[in-house]
Amino acid sequence: MSGPVRAVAFDMDGLLFNTELLYEDVGRIMVERRGKQLSYELLSEMMGRPARVSLQRMIDFYGFSDSVAELEAENDEIFADILPQRLEPMPGAIELLQYLSHAAVPCALTTSSRACFVERVMAIHDLSGYFSFRLTAEDVVNGKPDPEIYETAARRFDVATQQMMVLEDSQNGCRAAVAARTVSVAVPGAHSRHHDFSGAVLRADGLTDRRVYQLLRR
Repeated sequence: MSGPVRAVAFDMDGLLFNTELLYEDVGRIMVERRGKQLSYELLSEMMGRPARVSLQRMIDFYGFSDSVAELEAENDEIFADILPQRLEPMPGAIELLQYLSHAAVPCALTTSSRACFVERVMAIHDLSGYFSFRLTAEDVVNGKPDPEIYETAARRFDVATQQMMVLEDSQNGCRAAVAARTVSVAVPGAHSRHHDFSGAVLRADGLTDRRVYQLLRR
């Protein structure tokens, strides 16, 4: 770690919101409609990646005849039904964002989700006022686990990557953060406790973990 943390980048799915658990349900519905069972190995491989990559992986894994665009439209349709009733911020998310706001530490949302999905999520629980900017799947050429999104975020913040904390719940996201040489904090959820978080400076027990706050104050 090189100097104090001057900025913080937050993943969204499974980190700020419970959307990874919802993705699991959506994925199960999609594959069961086609007479298949959801593979949790596949789900882990898809987690944290852009939709165009993860859905293509699903097509290849099962041998589906659908296109990525067709699965993407179906995915959006199912999510439209379940998000309003089931979307929730993860425990400690709002409190951490409030702490950083009071401490005048700038934050960004750095997600592999598409901008339209981010807008749908924020329309239900609007946390957008806490973020200086957003980076979504449309803002990078190479999605996680490539470090591009975090290198781009550091440039936008005008800080060294070593002075930017990244909070991630998936192995693909954490690999991106580690490759960018950030202060990489893994925050596994029930969906990702088995992931490999090699290189993270901290494996936190949720966003309420006091060690996250201690790292911020170093």
